[in-house]
Amino acid sequence: MKKLSLFAATLLGACAPTAITPSSLHAQASTPVDDYAALDRRIEELMTANDVKGMAIAIIDGDEIRHVRAFGHANVEKQVPLETDTIMYAASITKAAFAYMVLQLVDEGKIDLDTPISEYLAKPLPEYGEGDRNWSSLQGDEEWRLLTPRMLLNHSSGLANLRWLEPDQDMSFHFTPGTAYAYSGEGFYLMQFLLEEGLGLNVKGEMQRRIFDRFGMPNTSMQWRDDFASHLADGYKFDGTFEPHDARSNVSASGSMDTTISDQARMWRGMLMGEGLSPAMQAEWTRPEVPISTKSKFPTIQVLGTYDPIGPRVHLAGGLGVDTWEGPSGRFFAKGGHNEWTGNIAQCDEANKRCVVLLGNDVRAELIYPAIVTMVLGDNRYPWAWTYPELFGR
Repeated sequence: MKKLSLFAATLLGACAPTAITPSSLHAQASTPVDDYAALDRRIEELMTANDVKGMAIAIIDGDEIRHVRAFGHANVEKQVPLETDTIMYAASITKAAFAYMVLQLVDEGKIDLDTPISEYLAKPLPEYGEGDRNWSSLQGDEEWRLLTPRMLLNHSSGLANLRWLEPDQDMSFHFTPGTAYAYSGEGFYLMQFLLEEGLGLNVKGEMQRRIFDRFGMPNTSMQWRDDFASHLADGYKFDGTFEPHDARSNVSASGSMDTTISDQARMWRGMLMGEGLSPAMQAEWTRPEVPISTKSKFPTIQVLGTYDPIGPRVHLAGGLGVDTWEGPSGRFFAKGGHNEWTGNIAQCDEANKRCVVLLGNDVRAELIYPAIVTMVLGDNRYPWAWTYPELFGR
C-alpha cells in the first residue's frame, strides 16, 4: 500500500483545497444538502481534481429514494459512460446484505445467533476438508466450538480476514472467539458454509429471494450473469491502471455481489426501513456489539493489540455485517467495499432514516467520499482515518 499512500499525498497536496484532508474535513461540516444539482456539480469538481474515472451516488431519505446519479466513465478507453444501471462490483457491501438475510432466517427460527455452530453441523468443523472451504487446519484447536453465528457476523471470530494471508494458508484463531474485533471475511465464508452444509440452504437462492427480489433489484446477483457483459464497469487502480471487470463464478457471502447504483438505492432503502425483518431483528442488525479500539481496520491481525482513541471517541463497534458509531443525532452505521480498483461505502443515519450510498469503479473515489458524505449527512463523526489510514491517517 505504500504506492497508494504516496500518490494520495501527492494528490492531496496538489489539489488542495479541493481535495479532502483530515484537517479540512470538519471545516466542511454543514446541514445535509437538499440541492442535488449543487451536490452533483461539487462531486464532478472533486472527481476532476482527484482524477476519479467513475463513481455513483444514491441518497435515501426515509421511505423514499431522493437522488440517484452516475458520473464519469465505466470504461475510459472506450468512452463508455457510467450509468445508473451499469453493473458495478459491490465487494464487501455484500456482507451487510448477507447478514440482513441471515436475520430473516433467525426471525423464522431456522437458526439462532447464539447457538454454537457445532449444533448445526453433522460432524466437527475440522473434519470438513474438501473444496474451497477446507477447515482441516483447525484440527486440534477446540476453540472452534465456541463460535456462534453472531461471532461470525460481527467479526469477533478470531479468524484472519482471508486464509491466504496466513502462513501456508492454514487457518488458526488469533484470539478467543467473541473477545475482540478483527474484520474477517473467513467468518462470513464460514457462516455461508454453515447455512449450506448445516441447514441445506442455497445461499445464492436465499439472497435472490430474500434480498434482491424483495427489494426489486433486477441487475444484482451473487454470481456472474452473462447479460451483465453488455453494461458493466471496468476498474481503475490508484495509479490509474485499468482493471477489467471479472466474472465471479463462485457465490461468496463475503463479497461476490454484482449490482448497480439503482439497485443499491432500493436495497438500502428497504434495509433502512426494516422490510422483511421483525423490529427486534432490525434493531439487532445495527446494535453495537464489539467495541473497536485498534488504530486501523486493516491489516486485521497485525493491528490487534494496538490502541487509538479514534474508535472509542465515537463508540465505534461491530454490528452484524455493519459497523456502528455515535454521531451528533445518535447511532449511525456503515458498510464499505474495497479492492485495488473498487471503492464503495454506504453510511446511514439511523435516527433520521437517511442514507448515502457511494460506488466507485476507481479506487481513488475514496479520496472524495468524506466530503460527499459530509454534504449529504453533515459531519457525522465517522472515523475515516480508521477505515482509510493510508489516505486520512495522521
